[in-house]
Amino acid sequence: MPLPNRIRPDGSLFADPARGTLFGNRGGKFHDQATQALPKRLFATKQWICCVLSFKGRQRDVWGRYYTELFFCDEVTALAAGHRPCMECRRKDALAYRDALVAGLGLKETPLFPEIDERLDSERRDGRKKRLHELPAEGLPDGAMLVSAEGEFLALRGSKALLWSPAGYLAARPWPAGPVAVLTPPASLAALVNGYQPLWHPSAAKLA
Repeated sequence: MPLPNRIRPDGSLFADPARGTLFGNRGGKFHDQATQALPKRLFATKQWICCVLSFKGRQRDVWGRYYTELFFCDEVTALAAGHRPCMECRRKDALAYRDALVAGLGLKETPLFPEIDERLDSERRDGRKKRLHELPAEGLPDGAMLVSAEGEFLALRGSKALLWSPAGYLAARPWPAGPVAVLTPPASLAALVNGYQPLWHPSAAKLA
């Protein structure tokens, strides 16, 4: 029986057999170790990170004593949910993300990662609800994730909008037009616009 530790693009937790291609956490433990039921809390701290599945041979008892382990279809999903690359296991990617974010936002000074986490927190949440950003589809970068009026998650890549699922992308649709409801926080959108290359699920390359 899979744990409810998979993450949708809107940041919510759910159970699914698909393992995903990346792993992460939200700064600590917020699950119930005894029941391992769907948590009422959504995070432990504002540090929401996205990690590789394997690092230095470490082995963990998932949803055990320590932090709440989470799993993502890919980094496009993680960014949409409000996570960023981890500075420990993905240092090169984390620094590239920060450099692109700084350029995209036109910042005069390079922020520390806790400052980025504060900014992402304000952009990804409206209380317990996911914050949506209404933006014109025409100006969005590859890697942006939006939610359709029908509640489907769509990742933009090339000239297509790819239909998301826990196990990968299922179909390619035309790039939308006009205002759309974007899940990816503006800070991460700025990083994508300015050259940050997120890790995609392999299924995306077959559709775009």
